[in-house]
Amino acid sequence: MSSAEAAAPAAGAQPGRAALAAWIGSALEYYDFFIYGTAAALVFSKVFFPSSSPTAGTLLALATFGVGYVARPLGAVVLGHVGDRVGRKRVLIFTLVLMGTATFAIGCLPDYNTAGSLAPALLVTARLLQGFSAGGEQAGASSMTLEHAPDQRRAFFSSFTLSGTQAGSILATLVFLPIAALPQDALLSWGWRVPFWLSVIVVAAGIIIRRTLSETPVFESEVAEGRTEGVPIVALFRDHGPAVLRVVFAALVSSVSTLVSVWALSYATSQEGFSRPGMLWVSIAANAVALLAIPYFARRADRTGRKPVFIAGCLASAVLLTAYLWSISSGNYVLVFVTGVLLSGVVYSAANGVWPAFYGEMFPARVRLTGMAVGTQIGFAVGGFVPTIAEALVGKGDGGWVPVAILGAGLCVLAAIAAATARETAHVPTAELDRVADRGTTATAASV
Repeated sequence: MSSAEAAAPAAGAQPGRAALAAWIGSALEYYDFFIYGTAAALVFSKVFFPSSSPTAGTLLALATFGVGYVARPLGAVVLGHVGDRVGRKRVLIFTLVLMGTATFAIGCLPDYNTAGSLAPALLVTARLLQGFSAGGEQAGASSMTLEHAPDQRRAFFSSFTLSGTQAGSILATLVFLPIAALPQDALLSWGWRVPFWLSVIVVAAGIIIRRTLSETPVFESEVAEGRTEGVPIVALFRDHGPAVLRVVFAALVSSVSTLVSVWALSYATSQEGFSRPGMLWVSIAANAVALLAIPYFARRADRTGRKPVFIAGCLASAVLLTAYLWSISSGNYVLVFVTGVLLSGVVYSAANGVWPAFYGEMFPARVRLTGMAVGTQIGFAVGGFVPTIAEALVGKGDGGWVPVAILGAGLCVLAAIAAATARETAHVPTAELDRVADRGTTATAASV
């Protein structure tokens, strides 16, 4: 029996259990990642870069957030190799342990006043480890749920990975709400460390959950038949280079997330006078809505196709991002709240909820985790530095936000164009996905 055929009985392989484990694991993993982004936007300029001017300190703090994305492609290559050679499950446990260790370490770091330039150097090192871990997390969880899911519900089940990241963001923001309300001295001395220390609980729970997962039938068949690639990254670029490039550009839509959760948070609180708790509540509400919107759009993608849902999400995000930044500049909190929820909670969820199935189906099982990880993490790396670029682009006065809006909207349009060039695989049986992917980038699902 071929590996593709092994996917056929996935409906009996407890897809719900795999999706739930991926959801919880991603929530725990991305709790760690999101608390860093929040801290970078709110306190790190004062804790690790106090000798710089306020503007330069903010720019440096946001740059440390972007540094984590530099390590993501390396993590994608290494962890993709392990996942396609050794198994999806081992990658998922390793990424959780590494992320938790690096996150706890950040909470223990000395500040600049104590250790001088060593403090930001240690911060960057821990951030690189976080990025390396994240490089394999979503691709591993998405591959696991995709390969367990029934034919006609692959987008729905694999979307649980992204619902998990939204839950992680909610948890991280809720933890930071009381911290952000602390007096300035307490916040800068010990308060910001608490969310990082809590990662110990996060990691322990995640390991227990992920150890109960079974390997996917697809991967087990690959091993049994000796079909795994010796060096998956070589086979990936040799046979599926165009698909990797397509995923890289499609993943640029992730810039919406980093612009909103990091740069816009910093811009609204430091330049436009909004309170930290007020802006954090916008994030909580948007992510709560996304918990419902992501599976809804995934269901639509299972019925109507991946491409129309993903492309609509990209283009609508370009429009709503502009509206959101304008509302921040207007100083009207009600407008900020409404446009923020519509952007991050609704329209961005259309693209965000579909991509695990959309990207995963572009690759055969033997290089699926590597293909998804490398393609997404290169695109995400661009998104990781978008807050830093935005901080450099923002102008003075009422229209200072406009260059940032143009940047974000342009990246969304590029993502939509990349998606438009892809094959539609929504109605291709799981057992046929390998053959469709192996026919090359010019094949279409209809030709199978």
